[in-house]
Amino acid sequence: MRKSPRERVRYWFDGTMDRGTPALIGWLGLASLALITLVSCAVVVFADKDTVANGGWSGVIWMALLRTLDPGTMGGDTGQPLFLILMLTVTIGGIFIVSALIGVLTTGLEIRIQELRKGKSRLIEHGHTIVLGWSDQIFTVIAELVEANQSERRSCVVILADRDKARMDDEIRRRIPDPGKTRVICRSGSPLQRGDLELVSPDTAKAIMVLPPVGDDSDIDVIKVLLLLNSRTWRGTRPNVVAAVQSSANLAAARLAAGENTLVIDVDDIAVRLIVQSHRQSGLSTVFNELLSFMGNEIYSWAEPALAGSGYGESLSAFELGVPIGLHREDGGILVNPPMDTVIGRGDRLLMVAEDDLLIKAANPRATVVRSAITAGDICSPVPDRTLMIGWNQRAAKIISLLDRLVKPGSVVDVAAPGRPREDVSGRLDNLTVGFKQCDPVRRPSLESLDLGSYRQIVVLTDDSIDPGRADDRTLVTLLHLRDIEIQLGDPYSIVTEMNDDANREVAQVTKADDFIVSTKVISLLLTQLTENRHLYAVFADLFDPRGSEIYLKPAPGYVVPGAEANFATVIESARQRGETAIGYRLAQQSDEPPLYGVYLNPCKSAPLTLNEGDTVVVLAED
Repeated sequence: MRKSPRERVRYWFDGTMDRGTPALIGWLGLASLALITLVSCAVVVFADKDTVANGGWSGVIWMALLRTLDPGTMGGDTGQPLFLILMLTVTIGGIFIVSALIGVLTTGLEIRIQELRKGKSRLIEHGHTIVLGWSDQIFTVIAELVEANQSERRSCVVILADRDKARMDDEIRRRIPDPGKTRVICRSGSPLQRGDLELVSPDTAKAIMVLPPVGDDSDIDVIKVLLLLNSRTWRGTRPNVVAAVQSSANLAAARLAAGENTLVIDVDDIAVRLIVQSHRQSGLSTVFNELLSFMGNEIYSWAEPALAGSGYGESLSAFELGVPIGLHREDGGILVNPPMDTVIGRGDRLLMVAEDDLLIKAANPRATVVRSAITAGDICSPVPDRTLMIGWNQRAAKIISLLDRLVKPGSVVDVAAPGRPREDVSGRLDNLTVGFKQCDPVRRPSLESLDLGSYRQIVVLTDDSIDPGRADDRTLVTLLHLRDIEIQLGDPYSIVTEMNDDANREVAQVTKADDFIVSTKVISLLLTQLTENRHLYAVFADLFDPRGSEIYLKPAPGYVVPGAEANFATVIESARQRGETAIGYRLAQQSDEPPLYGVYLNPCKSAPLTLNEGDTVVVLAED
């Protein structure tokens, strides 16, 4: 049906009104111009004397404009009645136009403010770090990035999550009240939507971290984000991208989706390795927490041309502050605790444990080694283990399988849980014998029936079938029972505990468990380290791999004579003679004192040091 001209004009007008505040302001401006023009023409035609008296055309137009914008201006007008009526008309019209204009501007400004509060504006930054996703790990990540960027003049962390921007800002300010020089900017949007990803300016970012969200399908979201990033056309240099998946079964798919230039780490695998390694040596989790955190000592790549051509073993005593742990070859290869006669190439860099790369200090002269304090005694050979695993979750089978590769033949692991696990792992083991004991971990009589004094290590796993907070509460009760029973038995076993929330670890210190494994915090720290330096991935992969050099806490009497006055340079030399790299020590008397729990990494080489029975030396060794 043919439309009338009026309908066409109305349709065109509606289309212009849909364009928002600018269109409304434009129409009001045209209405003002039309009113002023009509009234001015009427004054010139019908009130010629008043026109002449007020300066002609230009004067009348100016008077009409002033009366349109300010109704009070007409209060002093004089002239013929027609002139006054026309001025009154333009004033009344101006009142409606100006009122409408103020309303339009107010509404438009409110809409713009609401859009800004929603976090939908496009970011214009350069060299920033992007975190995609939101979980409780975000606060650890931000705190670590703030610490890492303290030496920077200005830095920026941008968070993109499908949450309200105002709520994100409030939570971050509450948990991290002092971000220092680092600006934390939140944008509200889904990392799963390409359009929302563009809000955070990924092309100019320094690094992108894909944080695993909370939920059973968290890996699916991570894989989708990695697909979006991998399929994206990058303008300029592609930033360093790191991500984590919760399940080992999804690792291959995530790496395929991410492409060759993205690091994807396996949360499940790292948590399993840390639990297994920690259950055999008290204090290991504290060592890893410090190496992974930017607070305290971490790992740096350091060039020392003066050591080119010398052996790796000679570099161990070449620094007063800073401990070498390996080599970063010129071709990009990583060697952790290589053979002591490995020659340092001219383009090689040392991997150093230090508080900051600015604090690495060469020893001149080198600290004196107290050779009389070096012991020739052998460190006790490992014996078959007896381990009690209290609880069962999705990582338990992997823990037992990895433990089987590390223990001596004849070792035993007993699972104590309310019900027998559905998964049978006993048929795939070489060195371990797996047993089952029915037990309610929160009931003391049930725990006492397990003959706890016959075990050397106890591993307490969290229940992943219930709420994480409730699971931690149950773990705390179990720990209190275990510690009280241990005191009565005379301290026969060590306790390694898995926790979901690092805040609960602080509460649990009263139980004096030997190690607390908070896998979410470990992964947050590792992701942050890799975001700042992706080359460290090979170092940590080697440290977590039982086939390479690992971190051990070995009895101090195997290195220095108990009670003898020495220094850490002496400990380093004793470890070097065994093909090991010493990076610190742990004092038994301070093992229950936070935050260090007796662990001291990268101590001064020349400072006096006396180690006694019960103390341990932190070393890198192959076994």
